[in-house]
Amino acid sequence: MRALGDKYENRAAALVENNGLRVVERNFAGKTGEIDIVARDGQHLVFIEVRVRSNRHFDSAAGSVNRSKQQRIVRTAQLFLQRRPQWAGVACRFDVIAFEPPQSDSLPQIRWIRGAFTA
Repeated sequence: MRALGDKYENRAAALVENNGLRVVERNFAGKTGEIDIVARDGQHLVFIEVRVRSNRHFDSAAGSVNRSKQQRIVRTAQLFLQRRPQWAGVACRFDVIAFEPPQSDSLPQIRWIRGAFTA
């Protein structure tokens, strides 16, 4: 299952870079959780959660980033900033890149939700 996650994280990282952001770090992990992509977007440090859903019968990929998941991401972002003091004082943003199930045999739809939630 991790290989599938890696595939979509790679696609998300390419999407981010193709849109002018600079990936700073990938798969930052700590005791509080993991952040898939950390990127720089102008004056912002962006913490990006990548979500994938292959079945429409469950919650959407974007919808799966519930309040509990958001809190874990925020705590992990705080840990990132503690461990990477060079980013202290930089404004932060939390984005979600969701690969939603296709309507038919097409590729998953990509939804990039900038500022998906706040800390």
